[in-house]
Amino acid sequence: MMLDRFYPVVPDADWVERLLASGAKLIQLRIKDCPEPALRAEIEQARATCMAAGAQLVINDHWQVAIDTGCDFVHLGQEDLAEADMGALRRAGIRFGISTHDHAELDRALIESPDYVALGPIYPTQLKKMPWAPQGLARIAEWKRLVGARPLVAIGGLTVARAELCLAAGADCVAVVGDIVRHPDPAGQAGAWLAATRL
Repeated sequence: MMLDRFYPVVPDADWVERLLASGAKLIQLRIKDCPEPALRAEIEQARATCMAAGAQLVINDHWQVAIDTGCDFVHLGQEDLAEADMGALRRAGIRFGISTHDHAELDRALIESPDYVALGPIYPTQLKKMPWAPQGLARIAEWKRLVGARPLVAIGGLTVARAELCLAAGADCVAVVGDIVRHPDPAGQAGAWLAATRL
């Protein structure tokens, strides 16, 4: 499968709409610590706006709600992977990507034949405390050899310039959180990312 090379990760449905307006075609909705009724409402709103825009929505973690609301793509971290009903996801026809940080996690992910593999953090990140050292660009090339034709997503501490380096190193797609949602001009920054990833 092919992924759009620009992959913003956002915290709510309003952000999804903002990034769609900027031209994004692949967006991950990552909602933390939200009561389930509000979570469902956010996911349903994001799904509707992505469908209307012809864009792909990926739901982080909440695989059961994704099934219930008719979403077709989820992202699973390693803890999520341990808890998810992979059979239920497959029966629902839902595609999925999996986070990896070391060889053991990559081996575990590849057993599940994911639709993409994510590697991170490539650079130091300020959004959350990471138990892993930054992976660096050389690890991208190594991971790409190991995952083969499956898309490889680079994430963690990325800026536009760093994203270009990740793509040159072998990543198929670059995911971004802070450089968009914490930027004083998110729309303008999204435009810069789009220009850099759609050459």
